[in-house]
Amino acid sequence: MGNNIILLTGATGFVGCPLTHKLLNFCKEVVTVVRKKSNALPNEVKQLEIGDSLVSRDWAPMVKGVDVIIHVAARVHVMSDTANDPLAEFRAVNTLATLNLARQAADAGVKRFVFLSSIKVNGELTEGEPFSPEDKFIPTDHYGLSKYEAEQGLLALAKETDMDVVIIRPPLVYGPGVRANFAAMMKWVNKGVPLPLGSVHNLRSLVALDNLVSFIIHCINHPKAANEVFLISDGEDVSITELLKKVAKAFGKRAFLLPISVGWMTFLAKIIGKADVANRLFGSLQVDSSKARDVLGWQPVVTMDEQLKKMADAASNEKTI
Repeated sequence: MGNNIILLTGATGFVGCPLTHKLLNFCKEVVTVVRKKSNALPNEVKQLEIGDSLVSRDWAPMVKGVDVIIHVAARVHVMSDTANDPLAEFRAVNTLATLNLARQAADAGVKRFVFLSSIKVNGELTEGEPFSPEDKFIPTDHYGLSKYEAEQGLLALAKETDMDVVIIRPPLVYGPGVRANFAAMMKWVNKGVPLPLGSVHNLRSLVALDNLVSFIIHCINHPKAANEVFLISDGEDVSITELLKKVAKAFGKRAFLLPISVGWMTFLAKIIGKADVANRLFGSLQVDSSKARDVLGWQPVVTMDEQLKKMADAASNEKTI
């Protein structure tokens, strides 16, 4: 692994930035593709500034001599999308740009293409059985569809060329720097805001940022990862109620959770047009990540409690969580 030259896209993002720092310990050279140069990345890495143009880009000069590409850059899931044609926007970045990069990489002799996909390829909710890599695709939104189409294109490309691919589908990723709902939840718990989530008995799989970074690095050279799809998680599924209690514990506090009926909250959510939000909050989403452990011998590097404590400490030090 130490002799690899790695090209990483999305290097300044939530996953990409910590991944860049870790990669320096595992490879010969790290080349990052960024919209604009960032001081958040180590001085040792080369930054290739490309702006916003991804779809029809000529990658040949950038991928020449590269051994492995880790493709993290994406148009992420948007709750309130204002694009005129959201599916076209998702496909442009997540499907077309990915396959354009991969084809040019294969032509240049790149050995492996590691693609960060999403559990949304499997679907939004599970009932009884966790998602597995072998499940059929269940289209739920434009983001998941665009990732699925990219996966299919990559697997087809692997059959036609000497470049192999590795596809990783994480569920919700949490860690220092997390934004949106998870960050808001941590702030509410830290402030002692009463939340009506004391009687939620769903089960959700999550993956700590440190664990996801560890697994991506694990896939760089492992021979058994070639042309495989992996679902990844911490391996400790929790309910929303349990998660909130763990967050409170990380802050050294007690969660103020009101035992309101899930049925009643779901009913109210439907009345105000937020049924989809209720499904994500109260529904289960479990993934079977045993393949990562059994086939590749990977193990999580942190527990959920350890990652949440790291986030709480960052928040207490007035850093972003």
